[in-house]
Amino acid sequence: MGTIHIDLFATLDLVGQAPGGPDEDPEGGFPFGGWQAPLFDDAGGEQVGAGMRGLDALLLGRKTYDIFAGYWPQQEDGIDGGIATLFNSVPKYVASRGKPDLTWAGSTLLGPDLVTAVDEIRDRHEKIHVIGSLDLVQTLLRERLFDRLNLWLHPLVLGTGKKVFDGGAVPANLTLVEPPFTTPKGSVLLRYALAEGTPATGDMTTRS
Repeated sequence: MGTIHIDLFATLDLVGQAPGGPDEDPEGGFPFGGWQAPLFDDAGGEQVGAGMRGLDALLLGRKTYDIFAGYWPQQEDGIDGGIATLFNSVPKYVASRGKPDLTWAGSTLLGPDLVTAVDEIRDRHEKIHVIGSLDLVQTLLRERLFDRLNLWLHPLVLGTGKKVFDGGAVPANLTLVEPPFTTPKGSVLLRYALAEGTPATGDMTTRS
């Protein structure tokens, strides 16, 4: 069975809205679209590329799909040509309650039963990545429909915007699977795997 990898970019106050550009998600008058761009560097780019190795499917929410579909098909000859070629070639699965125009080659609209749809995707593919797609991520978190959480934390506090864990989180244990990676500009990549059980409690005063 394949694994679901959630890739998220967040500030220190865990805002994950519109990291890539000012027009990415202006909902609610969000004033900081593109906040990640000044902090992205070659070291971060190498880590992002390394994390994509073996990717054989994308699972995206409607808004992220529309952004990607309007961008990546024109980038194969650009600086991000390797990722563009990969994204353009693999199957894309879109979670949406509406009827999006799936013009990007290899795109499929998922049915209303997301749990069943994700299980079917896992049966078909080895390494499925969810990038951005904050609304979809809330459902995946709530249903524990993921195996890895790759969380980039950037040295910013915005104080406004959609949060990474914005109503979808349930109690869960996670295990750090690799040492944290830090870029020269101070961004930190944390790679976690979903673990069994739920968080335990204790008394700090009884430590030996």
